[in-house]
Amino acid sequence: MIETINTILPYITGLWTLPWILVGYIFTIILSKIFGTSKVDFVMKKIGLVLLFVFIPLLLFRIFLDVDFGENEIKFSLICFLIISFMYFISFIYAKINVNKMKIKEENKRNYIKTLLTNQGRSSAFVGGAMLAISEWQIPAAIYMSIGAIFLFAIIPYILAHLHNKEKSTKVQALPWHLKLFPWYLLLFAFSSIALHSSTRIYLADLGDFGIFFKFITALTIPAALYYVGASINPNDLKKGEIKKLFNIKSKKNLNHWLWVRHIFFITIFITPFFTFSIFIILLKLNLISSEWFAVIIINSILPITSTNMFLVPYGINKRVTALSVSWSTIICVPIVVLLITNFKTYL
Repeated sequence: MIETINTILPYITGLWTLPWILVGYIFTIILSKIFGTSKVDFVMKKIGLVLLFVFIPLLLFRIFLDVDFGENEIKFSLICFLIISFMYFISFIYAKINVNKMKIKEENKRNYIKTLLTNQGRSSAFVGGAMLAISEWQIPAAIYMSIGAIFLFAIIPYILAHLHNKEKSTKVQALPWHLKLFPWYLLLFAFSSIALHSSTRIYLADLGDFGIFFKFITALTIPAALYYVGASINPNDLKKGEIKKLFNIKSKKNLNHWLWVRHIFFITIFITPFFTFSIFIILLKLNLISSEWFAVIIINSILPITSTNMFLVPYGINKRVTALSVSWSTIICVPIVVLLITNFKTYL
């Protein structure tokens, strides 16, 4: 059995995991025609929760078990916190600049700002998880994912709740309890693994056959997560008419929400990666950061928008704009991410 696992492992790690996006997209279309879209969507949501709460934490535990968490890792953790804060900050500034030019009601202005701010949140667990399959990037990718989860499930919902409660007389708790728990639950696995390694100096290789089996089980997380990403792409969004709406600058009045989507696209796909690249390419050339840190930070800057943002609609963000932004950022950003991973892995 161990020999079989060792034979399979190379095909569920590294760049071999990326085609699972296409597999997920094709198989979901087929399954939806057989069983119906609603049933498939229901099952996929359950699978998503299993990935979030079982496989991803175990994968982080396995990765951190082989890490001597020291000065470099602490420095990178601080860099991650600063760059993610910066990403949300430039999104907020961009929204404030645009909203003064838009002839919309005051309430819609607040809605617009909160929608743009929220949709800076990226899919660091599912799409970003592909970086965990590359051994050289595992540690920085795992650190980035952990800190990104704190922003997605704790900091941003807190800010939105504060803004919403100032505007409305009734308070709202949008995130379900299990998603509020998730970042701290994820960190518990990471800290437990670091503590175990620090106190015992144990490595995964020391666990023998069990270590190989544990590596195999957790390695399945990446292709499963990428299958989930492919499954989340709606074929209807690929229609010619929808593409025209997205890229048509002169939208009709009844398509004004597409203007918001285009603004979100501009900030997430162009402005954020541009500023991030401009800063970190200088740091890389000055040898102030490693190529692994550079790759993880740049790829994370252009990940698609996370579907988790849909849970935050009750806080006053635009539901339709958010749904369209999630779908289209997945369609456009995933090929870019695949290209970046392939090239950075080869040339950096």
